[in-house]
Amino acid sequence: MLVTFKSKASAEVTMFENDAKRILDLLHKDVKIGVITAAEGTAAIALLEAETSESRAHPISDTVQHDITAHHNEAGDDSGHEPVQTVNFANKIYPLLEMLREAHKHNNDVLWGV
Repeated sequence: MLVTFKSKASAEVTMFENDAKRILDLLHKDVKIGVITAAEGTAAIALLEAETSESRAHPISDTVQHDITAHHNEAGDDSGHEPVQTVNFANKIYPLLEMLREAHKHNNDVLWGV
């Protein structure tokens, strides 16, 4: 499933529901429907910026390492696989964070599921 965030201040942002849920859980919001009001914008931006910094400090998770190990043998042969490229959580947060910044600048809300 996809979640589409909307604001009068910027273009829509669409992301996978599991990524949106992870972000919205940080903000104590429901992934199905909700709003980040203009008044909540400052706190939401600060929280997501902190999470972005934390994510960049720890770029490889145990899950990614497990996937790498599962697809490569002990000799380091990649068996013809392409190199693993990951999109860290900071990169997934970025479009919504930019939307929140624009919404805050123009005193707009950010909505989803409506």
